[in-house]
Amino acid sequence: MLTIRLLRTGKKHQPSFKIVAVQKEKSAKAGNFLEDLGFFNPLLDKVNLKKERILYWISKGASVSDTAHNLLIKNGVIKGKKVAKDKPSKKVEEPVKAVPAPEAPKEEIKAEPEAPVDTQNSAA
Repeated sequence: MLTIRLLRTGKKHQPSFKIVAVQKEKSAKAGNFLEDLGFFNPLLDKVNLKKERILYWISKGASVSDTAHNLLIKNGVIKGKKVAKDKPSKKVEEPVKAVPAPEAPKEEIKAEPEAPVDTQNSAA
């Protein structure tokens, strides 16, 4: 199966990308791509695409990665809606409800009566 995707090139902290057609199972980094279809430099916002060749590979059944798909739409090569890059998680978390803490049993505090103070028999 063929796919059109980005191949990162460039120095550290200076990314640039080639848009390549490659077998989905193979790594494009080893130079195993079938054809170079253009480049994209996000720092300078420069894009150079071979529109006819991209449409040729898509007509042959090549799929397009999400990021490459959004790039092709932005530059008018293909038409459609952009794809969300971050896929939403399948697990939907419900909001945590605040549960009041259980009340401790109330104990009655009984005050003991004070012992009468004997003032007459106290030795001073």
